[in-house]
Amino acid sequence: MKNSMFCEPVSSEKLFKLINNLKNSKSTGFDNISPKLIKQVMHAVIDPLVYLYNLSFETGIVPGKLKIAKVVPVYKSGDSSLPNNYRPISLLSVFDKLLEKLMAIRLNNFLSVNNILYRYQFGFHKNYSTVLAVIDVVDNILEHLDKKETGLGIYLDLRKAFDTVDHDILLHKMYNYRIRGTVYDWFRSYVSNRIQYTTVTSEY
Repeated sequence: MKNSMFCEPVSSEKLFKLINNLKNSKSTGFDNISPKLIKQVMHAVIDPLVYLYNLSFETGIVPGKLKIAKVVPVYKSGDSSLPNNYRPISLLSVFDKLLEKLMAIRLNNFLSVNNILYRYQFGFHKNYSTVLAVIDVVDNILEHLDKKETGLGIYLDLRKAFDTVDHDILLHKMYNYRIRGTVYDWFRSYVSNRIQYTTVTSEY
């Protein structure tokens, strides 16, 4: 589709680099395959992985096995017998993490090249940070104080913010930003029919 996002094919060299950059200390997903193990057998699995990832991008389908999350409750504070005092951590397969990184690189490139992100979006935006956000707020406050005006700030903290995102609304916004066709199908597949299970015996 014209002017919509296109997924550049995955190369062995780029995937090789991504695998090498994986942290060995990262916890494993439901398959119990660690980044360290992947690195040890990298030369044997690199070509099959390149084929599978490219097939996923070409068809717009995320394999069901890569949508399984192992949820580990991590104790925060307070009464340890209360479920609300635990923070759920979703652990995904390292194969899924690699696929996500590959798509994230392509999505970020598309958003940057087309100048789609709002200039004052400081989160998940290359070369932007929370420090820049604070500087911008302070600058605005000082500007109004110089004009003898009063400044008022309203700050919202959403509990479980990521859980409040409506997938249909998110996909609609992505479509408006020209993420369409097969790439749109890929993201729709990614957020659909996900499976998770909770384990309380494993350590995070």
